[in-house]
Amino acid sequence: MSETETGTARETAAHDTVEAAVRAQLTKALGGVRGMVEAAVPTIAFTGTYVAAKDVKLAVGAGVGAAVVLLLVRIAQRSSPQFVLNSLIGIAIAAFFALRSGKAENAFLPGIMLNAGYAAAMIFSIVVRWPVVGFIIGSVTGDPTAWRADPGIVRLCSRLTWLLVLPCAARVAVQYPIYLADGDQSGLLGTAKIAMGWPLQVAALAAMVWLLTRGHTPITPGATAENKEPA
Repeated sequence: MSETETGTARETAAHDTVEAAVRAQLTKALGGVRGMVEAAVPTIAFTGTYVAAKDVKLAVGAGVGAAVVLLLVRIAQRSSPQFVLNSLIGIAIAAFFALRSGKAENAFLPGIMLNAGYAAAMIFSIVVRWPVVGFIIGSVTGDPTAWRADPGIVRLCSRLTWLLVLPCAARVAVQYPIYLADGDQSGLLGTAKIAMGWPLQVAALAAMVWLLTRGHTPITPGATAENKEPA
């Protein structure tokens, strides 16, 4: 067994149930409460300023300013700035679409497209029995596929992935018709983006925590990277 596989087996063995193992790994992969806040704050600053002033440049300044403050705190603490940088990329793409087209509504189009893409990809991953949440776990343990050795973990990851699909699908279902409507819909789109962003994500994660706390699926003995069936 390789060193990576040994580490994966050790982390899984440290928990009595599938739910306990997955809950521990999701907490690390999602960055905890702080990581989620850092991912949301710059986007909320950008969108809120855009709705109030309808000025892309000012909104970009607000979003970038919030991200820079969070980034400086991370640098001072010598910790990972991953979630702050993710928000900066999103703000840059939204600003590019709006400035290039000259239409305020287009600042929100990338987010709608991204949510549609996420939903489609996650549903596909569930159908082919490689649910996305499993790879979140794998990214933490260092082995992207060891989790598939345990059928209980695969089933649980499928349920958890559905909980991530729902917010993405809801955003597209609500925001895309608004985007297609006549007239300047930037204010309504911005409000919908804020209302369906952080709150929906928190609701989805709360449902995931509830599911993980509720279940008590035993970890299959020997179902580690060591005993995976060959492809």
